[in-house]
Amino acid sequence: MPLLKRTGSCTDIGFTLRRQFHKEDFRPHQREIIEAALDGYDVYVQAATSFGKSLCFQLPAVIDPGITIVVSPLLSLMINQVEALRAAGIDASSLNSNTPYRERQQIERDLESGHPRIRLLYVTPELCSGSRFRQRLELVYKQKELARIAIDEAHCISEWGHDFRKDFKRLSWFRETFPDVPIMCLTATANPQVRQDVLTTLHLDATPDRMKEFLMNPQRKNLHLEIRYTKDEDDNRLNDFLRWIRGVYSRRRADARMSELAQVKERVESVPGIIYTISRDECESLSAALRDEGVGARPFHAKLPKDVKEETLSRWICNEPGYDIIVATTAFGMGIDKNNVRFVVHWRIPKSFEGYYQEAGRAGRDGNASYCFLYYSREDLERVTRMIRSDSKEETNQIARLKSLQALAEYCESTDKCRHAIICKYFGETDTPECDFACDWHKDSHELELRFMRGLASEEWVSTQAMQGTYDGYYDD
Repeated sequence: MPLLKRTGSCTDIGFTLRRQFHKEDFRPHQREIIEAALDGYDVYVQAATSFGKSLCFQLPAVIDPGITIVVSPLLSLMINQVEALRAAGIDASSLNSNTPYRERQQIERDLESGHPRIRLLYVTPELCSGSRFRQRLELVYKQKELARIAIDEAHCISEWGHDFRKDFKRLSWFRETFPDVPIMCLTATANPQVRQDVLTTLHLDATPDRMKEFLMNPQRKNLHLEIRYTKDEDDNRLNDFLRWIRGVYSRRRADARMSELAQVKERVESVPGIIYTISRDECESLSAALRDEGVGARPFHAKLPKDVKEETLSRWICNEPGYDIIVATTAFGMGIDKNNVRFVVHWRIPKSFEGYYQEAGRAGRDGNASYCFLYYSREDLERVTRMIRSDSKEETNQIARLKSLQALAEYCESTDKCRHAIICKYFGETDTPECDFACDWHKDSHELELRFMRGLASEEWVSTQAMQGTYDGYYDD
């Protein structure tokens, strides 16, 4: 048995799943993860988007006595999960910079009592660095009411990760201060080096009697992956995308079921999708260009007014006409509960392999076939490389980010391997399931090679741009 065992609960977790979370059954491996958590093990979970990682700490929090602290870097994710938990009758709260003063006071008093009523408290890593929050948590611990620490997006702990944050690294305080409180780490995007760094930083003992690791295959079989090569002419990308999306609309109109809906004047649902750009200016201009062509696209980025973002998100989630596509910066998508996204397009190469994988993974969370393609040019690669060199202050993190970008560029330029196999290998998975023609190489390797030769910009042109050292309007969001 693990040294951290805290509960002898014989609760039927299947019953709790149905009664409290209104789900009929667990997804593969969820039950084993939850049982390991309830047995008091430290748990490391690495699974693709759409796996349902949140349930792995939410359900034990309902069963175990005491409070579960959930550390998350994403305010939007906190808000969405707290709202969903409260709707299910579970006492959950979040404590962050946006928490209203009165609610903050109530949460702090609850912690200071030593016997908090809250079952799940979502906090930022920055808050965990504060002495007052730590003192309150120590009061809870002394009363044996600290049930578990869950660290979401755990790859942020590692300097070798693509989203490194210094305050995440300070979370080692949890094991140092609360040696017998189980810790659960969750991520979708950690390669073997990052995974080991996370465990070392948190002082987690990876031996089988203390920890259970669950490393799921990162392949998403329902996603068709494709790279589209371009010489970075905006019209080239726009026209190519318009041809594709109009083809999708045309096929839907020809579908017999959709025709029946149209005949009885029922609204035919849109084809929801996301297009990722790397600048706010392009986000605005591209969405406007698509609307000019009759495509329902809306921009979404950090500088938009809050009410505009909320309205856009709400209408997109509800599949309202004119809100088919969100054109967004990379800030969009984390924690958003929309499982029927049918396509994700990267207008330019993202800054990291992990970022690409995570963003593409927002398509097809309902398990149905979805399409993911990335417009790639070597000019864009040079631009993003300069951006990383400019905005990375830590040398270790800069090396890691450049290494990740290089791996993504190699993925984009590969014309002799399955896309899914490359992704699996990057994340340390050796057992790669069959692709079943769910990538451009398996679909037509000869055509892929022809497109590669036709589409890429010349090395000479790229070198000329690189020497100029300009961002050409690109900037970090």
